[in-house]
Amino acid sequence: MWQVLIDHFRRYPAQERVVRLMIEHGLRIHDGAICAGVIEIADTAIGRAADVDRRIVRSTVETIMGDTRLARVFTRLAPTLHLKDVAPDLGCGVIEIVVGDARQPGILAGVSKVISDHRLSIRQANVEDPDFTENPKLFVVTESRVPGAIIPLLQAVPAERQARLLEAAYA
Repeated sequence: MWQVLIDHFRRYPAQERVVRLMIEHGLRIHDGAICAGVIEIADTAIGRAADVDRRIVRSTVETIMGDTRLARVFTRLAPTLHLKDVAPDLGCGVIEIVVGDARQPGILAGVSKVISDHRLSIRQANVEDPDFTENPKLFVVTESRVPGAIIPLLQAVPAERQARLLEAAYA
């Protein structure tokens, strides 16, 4: 999916770095500026983060806005809140699941069934995109702490390589 968009920038590696940064963080273009939600981010700040000159950032925006398909995507991106790092402080549980084949259907359904069978409520589930992450993970934040006995059941979900409770790592 994303590969088609990124391929547009293959001949321009510096612009590709800006595009990857935008996708990774859900940054969009609004009125010619790169924004995180409604917050405009200076080209110099984007340039520092992508390790490129601010003029590359500006030319990337111009390239995107000059292509209808790219503009439709990059004007609609949005950042997403990830609770996994703060969940333990909120009294929530966190499960990290490493999958063997992130493109196999039913992984999230299998994991949520195991969690539901243990009468836990899911507050958030975030899946890393396999186009951007070599070993994509699924992070599930639950309303309350997760019992360790659930791990073997989660590891039995098809396509899953490893499951572990992250909340213990934060304690």
